[in-house]
Amino acid sequence: MITVNVELGDRAYPIHIGAGLIGRTELYAPHITGSSVAIVTNTTVDPLYGDALRAALAPLGKKVTTVVLPDGEAHKNLETLNQIFTALLTERADRKTTLIALGGGVIGDMTGFAAASYMRGVPFIQVPTTLLAQVDSSVGGKTGINHPLGKNMIGAFYQPQAVIADIAVLRTLPPRELAAGIAEVIKTGAIAESEFFDWIEANIPALNDCDATALAHAVKRSCEVKAAVVAADEREGGLRAILNFGHTFGHAIEAGLGYGEWLHGEAVGCGMVMAADLSVRLGRLDENSRARLTRLIAAAKLPVKAPALGADRYIDLMKVDKKAEAGEIKFILLERFGKTKITGAPDEAVRATLAASV
Repeated sequence: MITVNVELGDRAYPIHIGAGLIGRTELYAPHITGSSVAIVTNTTVDPLYGDALRAALAPLGKKVTTVVLPDGEAHKNLETLNQIFTALLTERADRKTTLIALGGGVIGDMTGFAAASYMRGVPFIQVPTTLLAQVDSSVGGKTGINHPLGKNMIGAFYQPQAVIADIAVLRTLPPRELAAGIAEVIKTGAIAESEFFDWIEANIPALNDCDATALAHAVKRSCEVKAAVVAADEREGGLRAILNFGHTFGHAIEAGLGYGEWLHGEAVGCGMVMAADLSVRLGRLDENSRARLTRLIAAAKLPVKAPALGADRYIDLMKVDKKAEAGEIKFILLERFGKTKITGAPDEAVRATLAASV
């Protein structure tokens, strides 16, 4: 087992990475001080890993409730969030009840938001079961739900007590879910350091094959990068926005198609291709780097052509983005692997990228 720490003073927490971690009681025990636990999971994950988690919690002698939600991004909304609150109130959960998010990014985001909101804050633990959640969404304390007009526009910054990333569960991921997670690994390499990007290029066949050694390194390095960024800028006042490379276009794709039509990682992968195109058009990135990034995203079996929503629709959707200021769209542009720039862009350049990307 490898442990990466997110250094946030008295709110610091560990990210445990390794195989077989879901069943290890000692990883949960230090973070559960109350008499009850509520596992929040979904209809896909609970049959796979729910019993293993409940068995790990049994020696602690806690009252354990399981809240099983419908699966998918389409259910990341206020109605589903309210199911969590209803279950907590029905079971008379108190301020020391610990929530455990067992699932992918949707479950993690909604459970974290529920934890931030219930009784104005209860502890929670992330147990991410997808690659995307292990390398990205479970770390950093971003929680929330979608609104029909914008993705993740309702939420809170709220840090978990711990993240328990069990690499062994990735073997059960469908190919699309695995590829969606690799998209976030590629994003980390693009924004963080050229050496990690080079490593991903060399190891993309192993990652596609769900090789345990390659995945463990990808999760570890991605978590190290994100932990450092979060420690420096917890609430996205500046630096942390670089983690949204590809997301301005990607979130527009998700909202424009309808949540769940494309997986988040698929939209981010295509969004990175679009952001790289815009970077080249603005003279910030060289053509060779753009081509390398596009080839790598295609090699990860991710889409590199955007859906034809229409330029006006894309622009309207991108204006409903957390980075937008006074109606101006902000993009994370690439200058080289390991260096980004947060900036606006001329309308004609954005429209040219949108025309070239479909």
